Amino acid sequence: MADRKSTQAMRKERLEGAAVTKDVKKEIKKEDEGAPAEGMVTAEEAVGANSNGGNLQVEPMDLPPFEIITGDRIDPFHFKFQFKNVEYSSGRNKTFLCYLVDTGDIDGLMRGYLEDEHAGLHAEEAFFVQTLPEYDPALRYTVTWYVSSSPCLKCASKIVEILKSRNSVKLNIFAARLFEWEEPEIQAGLKALHNAGCKLRVMKPLDFSYTWDTFVENDEADLNLWEDCKDNYEYYHKILSDILQ
Repeated sequence: MADRKSTQAMRKERLEGAAVTKDVKKEIKKEDEGAPAEGMVTAEEAVGANSNGGNLQVEPMDLPPFEIITGDRIDPFHFKFQFKNVEYSSGRNKTFLCYLVDTGDIDGLMRGYLEDEHAGLHAEEAFFVQTLPEYDPALRYTVTWYVSSSPCLKCASKIVEILKSRNSVKLNIFAARLFEWEEPEIQAGLKALHNAGCKLRVMKPLDFSYTWDTFVENDEADLNLWEDCKDNYEYYHKILSDILQ
């Protein structure tokens, strides 16, 4: 796909990567207007401090520990940002995993979602630890995931290990984007998943609409797909096909 992203589009996506809260948006606006964001030190101030013999010190910020978040439905803003199938995924530093589990039981389908911060346990592994920890070999499990990005090498290896030990689990993964697909080890992980019987697909426009209807707090509103959704699907679809052939 020639000239896939204009400079303006890439700038927009970088802004989207930071636009998680209104406060962050205000800081971005300040940066665009040439004013330093709150709490930041300009280059001129840093040079001045050093030239006057001062020592520039930055206090470390204490961050809360990351954890796996589970729920029934995703916030619509988070879905539109995290699941957008852009090529340049700046700011999308977590995985959202929407799942359906069918065991043929009279209780019906299990449905929900998990999200992580790519720190500690990833959503893919957390699914088997928290959502489906028990395994009954007498049952046949059909598990379907709609994920914001495809598994990393570590998660792919873990999934392969689980599928080998749980013979009656059939896993289908539909990914909005391909995570670091250029890396040979990532490609090897995707091939290993495929060879282990996992069905790997890239999300089509209809899959985004289905996920919106099934897993998002949408207030019964329809999803307005972004204009390059279909083009980006075809782009990722060809890449995945080439990897798995």
